[in-house]
Amino acid sequence: MKNEKQVSESIKLGVLLSLSGGFMDAYSYIERGKVFANAQTGNMLLLGVNIAEGHYSLIIHYLFPILAFVIGIALSEWIHIKQKRLHWRQIAVLIEAMILMSVAFIPYHMNLLANSLTSLACGIQVESFRKINGHSVATTMCIGNLRSGTENMCLFFQTGNIQYLKKVVLYFGIIICFVCGAVLGNLFIHLWHQKAILCCSFLLLLTFIMMFFNKSE
Repeated sequence: MKNEKQVSESIKLGVLLSLSGGFMDAYSYIERGKVFANAQTGNMLLLGVNIAEGHYSLIIHYLFPILAFVIGIALSEWIHIKQKRLHWRQIAVLIEAMILMSVAFIPYHMNLLANSLTSLACGIQVESFRKINGHSVATTMCIGNLRSGTENMCLFFQTGNIQYLKKVVLYFGIIICFVCGAVLGNLFIHLWHQKAILCCSFLLLLTFIMMFFNKSE
């Protein structure tokens, strides 16, 4: 169990998950009607704006992904409690990959379902993978990483302690990976359109396989 925990918190997996996180947000926003898959703060903002402007028909486009994100977090916790055979994070990332694979075949007139399922997958990921090398890191959003990276940068300049600099590299490195995921998302969306999300499934399946490989080591 100790080895499995180390594997699930490794930098290699963190890079893949961050690429996937940026890709998902780019996909849902660019290709599926300008709804955020990960950034539920953005969805809540747009929900409030549409309520204020009386665009009640648009409310569900932001409300349902928020609810799906919450369900994804709850599902991750349920897997954590119930799963006894494989490591629970392996099951969680496999389910996430399968969900995103199904999104690739949902037509555009069902964008609400596609965005809700993508947010469900994001909820699973944000709850299942919360640390890298023992440090609290988010792979589906950047604001917490930006705060932690900046805080450790200030501490490094104040103390000169190299450990703070290592944390700076970790947090800003994950942010860069997230942005790179968004860039890749934009490129593949122009090539494959609604099927582009299959790239995320590939990244997550690779994560699943890597956890097996490292476990055997």
